[in-house]
Amino acid sequence: MANIIDDATIEYVGILAKLELSEQEKEQAKKDMASMLDYIDKLNELDTEGVEPMSHVFHAENVLRDDVVTNGDGSSETLANAPESRDMMFVVPKTVE
Repeated sequence: MANIIDDATIEYVGILAKLELSEQEKEQAKKDMASMLDYIDKLNELDTEGVEPMSHVFHAENVLRDDVVTNGDGSSETLANAPESRDMMFVVPKTVE
């Protein structure tokens, strides 16, 4: 373990995360954080020269179809039931001055 997390760092992370940790939980968190940082150091050893960055693990394309209106939105039928309408909109009483 090359990375050593001190008590001040654990206290600071606890404050940021709004956590109240017992002494045992703090010790476990220090070990876990050090382990994560060691793993990141190990990943940094990989040769990534020439590897194109990606935004997703899997190749993703837009799988959504284009929107196609087939039979209208029914707004004229909906407005037919309104007590009052104007310019294809409902007319409602004013509620805010």
